[in-house]
Amino acid sequence: MSVTPSHIIEYLYCPRFTYYEYVLCIPQYEERHYKVERGRKLHDLKLEQNKEYLRKRIGVTEKFTDQYLANELLRGVIDEVLLLKDGTMAPLDYKFAKFEDRIYETYRTQLECYAVLIEENFQRSVKKGFLVYTRSSNKMVEVEISEAEKQEVRDICKRVNEIILNNYFPKATKYKQRCIGCTYRNICVK
Repeated sequence: MSVTPSHIIEYLYCPRFTYYEYVLCIPQYEERHYKVERGRKLHDLKLEQNKEYLRKRIGVTEKFTDQYLANELLRGVIDEVLLLKDGTMAPLDYKFAKFEDRIYETYRTQLECYAVLIEENFQRSVKKGFLVYTRSSNKMVEVEISEAEKQEVRDICKRVNEIILNNYFPKATKYKQRCIGCTYRNICVK
C-alpha cells in the first residue's frame, strides 16, 4: 500500500495516529479547522496565479504544476516540480503560513517525501526543495535534502504499512506533551 506525506507526518508525531485513523478508521475531522480550509483555498489560488511564472533566480528551466506522483511506497500531489539548470529537480510547496526564521519538521518531511517521488518518477536527482510562505509576501526558502533523509522516508513508509496491514498497535510517542492536544487522547491506552 502506498502512503501519503500526511501518513508519515502523523506517524512521526505519534505512531498511534496511524493505528487509530487507518486501522480502527476513527477520523480526525481536521477539515473542520478554519486555518486548514483557508490554507487549501489560498493554495489553490496560488497554483492558478503562478502557472506561467518560472523562478529565474533559482535556476528553473521548466516547472510542472499540481503533479500527482506515486510509487509502490508513497503517493502525493506536489504543488510544483522544478527542473533546475544543473539537471536536478526540486519540489516547491506553498504554505499558508508566516516564515518565522525556522523550518518546521513537518514541512521538511513533506519535501523529503516529494523528493523520493520526483526521483522515482522523473529519474532525476533531488538535492533540495523550496517552501513558499504565502503569509510572508511569498518568501521562498531553500531546504537541503540528503540521501539519508530520503531513505528515512522509505523506511517510515514500511513502518506505516506494518501498522496498517498487520493491525499492529505501536508504542505511543515518547513526547507526552503531544498527548495533550491529540484528537485521540480520550481513547488512547497510555
